[in-house]
Amino acid sequence: MSLISLLLAHTATVSLALVLTGFIFLYFYSKSSKSSNYNFPPGPPALPVIGNLNILDLHRPHKTLSKLSETYGNVFTFHMGPKKYLVLTGYEAVSEALVTQADDFSERGQTHTTEIFSKGGNGIAFGRGESWKVMRRFTLSTLRALGMGKKTIEDRIIEESQRLVEVFQSHKGKPFDPQIIINSAVSNIICSIVFGDRFDYGDAQFLNLQRIANGNMKLLVSPKTQEARNSKYFHEDNMAATVGNLFGAGTETTSLTLRWGLLLMMKYPHIQDKVQEEIESVIGRERPPQAEDRKRMPYMDAVLHEIQRVGNVVPMNLLHETTGDTTFRGYRIPKGTPVIPLLSSVLSDKTQWETPHQFNPNHFLDAQGKFVKRDAFMPFSAGRRVCPGETLAKMELFLFFTMLLQKFHFRLPQEVRLAQLDLTPTPGLTSGPQPFQLCALNH
Repeated sequence: MSLISLLLAHTATVSLALVLTGFIFLYFYSKSSKSSNYNFPPGPPALPVIGNLNILDLHRPHKTLSKLSETYGNVFTFHMGPKKYLVLTGYEAVSEALVTQADDFSERGQTHTTEIFSKGGNGIAFGRGESWKVMRRFTLSTLRALGMGKKTIEDRIIEESQRLVEVFQSHKGKPFDPQIIINSAVSNIICSIVFGDRFDYGDAQFLNLQRIANGNMKLLVSPKTQEARNSKYFHEDNMAATVGNLFGAGTETTSLTLRWGLLLMMKYPHIQDKVQEEIESVIGRERPPQAEDRKRMPYMDAVLHEIQRVGNVVPMNLLHETTGDTTFRGYRIPKGTPVIPLLSSVLSDKTQWETPHQFNPNHFLDAQGKFVKRDAFMPFSAGRRVCPGETLAKMELFLFFTMLLQKFHFRLPQEVRLAQLDLTPTPGLTSGPQPFQLCALNH
């Protein structure tokens, strides 16, 4: 190659490098200029590429975030890779965002997994924008029309509770694991709403349905006959995602809470005794419990609330996102910022609970033994994204739990000592008890 050719090639290379350098400079300048309009709260120092993932307990991330709040306060920044997340801990911060500034924090945050699961924001659990609003209104109105919160649903729950009692009795006081049977009983309530009928507990198709729902896989349904509405939001993907959400959220969380309840009754037998004394004085041993009984059973009500608080079945909450540029506690946060309102930190907030790390039904009772509501009780989240099935879940928990305690006294198997009872929750999006066996003795 001639000298002139070499010079021309060198000049072209230098020119290209200068152009690329200029573009890179302009990109980062504009990015810096734009980001200078915002100021995130402090947080742990982030590493390149991975951010703060090196310090995150991937099995129990809420533990890491709660611990970091001791250093950085109730509002801090956490980097998931290069992405900035706004973390809110404690009752005051979470309530301020989700309730006081509900318009600013009501969007659903998306991860790669939820994006695939919801096919781009379908359904109600991971739905976004106007589609979520339409499907939430449709779901609530449909559930109410089918009896949610009314006598028709109550009768279904009572009937299912009686079936559950029969299965418990079939074990004749011998040890058994209640996980599958409790999950089946709770799941049958959703089945009766969605399909209009219940399943036998041993039905293979029913058990497979539960495995799919509990595995957070989308149910394969074909709702073509229900899509007469002329709306761009009423399509198969949206309907399938919504039904899948109903099964996932309407079965697993209630089932986990009931299992926590039985485990805690064995852990604290004196509390179990007191619950059963109230059941006998208000309902007796023969009549099935009714939803109205709850008003006359303050101790039972307090115990159920405390089971939900300590059980803490959705510790991380579902991811939120800012709907637009917003100011929160003096920090200017851009639109689209993922937000983690840490529910576990609310349910164990030491400024709100006298003994936050103990199972103590007195958290919900006054000096006269009357039930007391607590604002920091947020197992269903709060604000615009509060669980749409809260009313149904509360009715299920009361009727199932009351009937079980009406009929049985629960004890650990003889070979298991009380000190060996493991209260360490399982890891995951939902937090349940480790598998356990119990003895259901006729009461």
